[in-house]
Amino acid sequence: MMRDAEKRSEALFDIRPKSAVIAQPYPEFQWATASASYTAPPLDLSRPGIYQMPLRAERLTRFALRTLVYHETVPGHHFQVALSVENTALPKFRQVRAFGGISAFSEGWALYAERLAAEDGWYEGDPEGRLGQLDAELFRARRLVVDTGLHALRWTRQQAIDYGIPPSEVDRYAVIPGQATSYKIGQLELLRLRDKAREALGDRWNPKAFHNRVLLAGVVPMVMLEEEVDALIKDGGAGAAP
Repeated sequence: MMRDAEKRSEALFDIRPKSAVIAQPYPEFQWATASASYTAPPLDLSRPGIYQMPLRAERLTRFALRTLVYHETVPGHHFQVALSVENTALPKFRQVRAFGGISAFSEGWALYAERLAAEDGWYEGDPEGRLGQLDAELFRARRLVVDTGLHALRWTRQQAIDYGIPPSEVDRYAVIPGQATSYKIGQLELLRLRDKAREALGDRWNPKAFHNRVLLAGVVPMVMLEEEVDALIKDGGAGAAP
């Protein structure tokens, strides 16, 4: 799935990480509760990016796995994070995200990547995978309700579970307020910025240039990302050179 995504991404991206990405399972003792994750390559690029996931049977299906791969690897976290690591135009503290990430941007980008794959026909001939992608979108929408329910409306843990969120996820939301909400909010903002640029540029619209501008910005607050998109529009749609 990752190798296929790399080939398909050539039509939408003219900058891609030099670093490879590989898949590894978590240690077995973590399988029951761990979520999938991505670890960036180091600054010296001495190892690839690593996509890890627990080998739970319900996740290893055509329904669930493909969208998860797009989210964590290509064109999701691997494209965004590895390109930041490799971008020597950024200060080193930003290359390695020394002060942490910005979840609305990083998780928003990963959800944007899922949507992009669906829009570009990557699920053609795979209705089960497409249904899984739609189910994943619905899950992220439920997160908006549960995260705000827990922290603003005094929901109980059981109320959150009853709304369709696994207990391990609910526990995560309880200790990191707003992180679950950031996924969908970030995706919606990226889609809004894409629509803004596409409408403003008309015939000069080029998705590769848009993706260049977003990915080469590094991990930034969404308000700064809009400044980058506004600059793209002002430049007449010219993205940074690959």
